[in-house]
Amino acid sequence: MARERREIKRIESAAARQVTFSKRRRGLFKKAQELSVLCDADVALIVFSSTGKLSQFASSSMNEIIDKYNTHSKNLGKTEQPSLDLNLCVYFQLEHSKYANLNEQLAEASLRLRQMRGEELEGLNVEELQQLEKNLESGLHRVLQTKDQQFLEQINDLERKSTQLAEENMQLRNQVSQIPPAGKQAVADTENVIAEEGQSSESVMTALHSGSSQDNDDGSDVSLKLGLPCVAWK
Repeated sequence: MARERREIKRIESAAARQVTFSKRRRGLFKKAQELSVLCDADVALIVFSSTGKLSQFASSSMNEIIDKYNTHSKNLGKTEQPSLDLNLCVYFQLEHSKYANLNEQLAEASLRLRQMRGEELEGLNVEELQQLEKNLESGLHRVLQTKDQQFLEQINDLERKSTQLAEENMQLRNQVSQIPPAGKQAVADTENVIAEEGQSSESVMTALHSGSSQDNDDGSDVSLKLGLPCVAWK
C-alpha cells in the first residue's frame, strides 16, 4: 500500500508538530553527514525549534566553517565590485561610440545638404558631381509633381464649390417660380413705389427751385401738378 503524502503546511497540533520536528531534524542531519562523507565537503547546519531550542551539526568545527563562510562572503563582495566597474566602463564606451557615430552621420548629412545648395563642391570629382546632379533633378521632379498635385486638388475644390453654388442658384430659381402671381405683382409694385419715391423727391426739389421765380398762379399750378397742398405765395 502506498504511503500517503503529507500536505506541506503548518501542523496545528503541538504534540504532532514536535514529533515531526524531531523526525525531520534527524533525517536532515543524517543527509548532511552523508553529504560530507561522500563528497568530502564541509557542512554545517543550524536549526532553532519553535521553542527556541538550538540544534546544530558540523562535519568539522562549526567556528571554522563559519569563519570560512565570512571570508568567502567578503571576497565575493570584493570581486563583484570590479565586475560592476568593468560593466560601467563597457557601457560608457558603447555610448561614446554611438555618440561619435551619430556625430559623423550628422556631419555627413550637413555636408550633403550644403553641396545640394551648391556649396563646398571643390572636393567632388566628375562622377560625384553627376550623381549630385541626378539627385537634384530627381528632387526637383518630386517637388513639381507635388505642386501639380496640389494645384489639381485646389481646382477640383473650386469646381465642387462652383457646382454647389449653381445648384443653390437653381433651387432659389425654382422657389421663386413657385410663388403665386399675386405675390410676384406685390413684389413688383413695391419695387415701382420705391423707384417712384426716389423720382418724386428729385421732382419736388426741382419744382421748388423753379417756383421761386414764378408768380402765385404758376406756383399754384406747380403745386397742383405735384399733388402738393396749394400755398399762397406772397
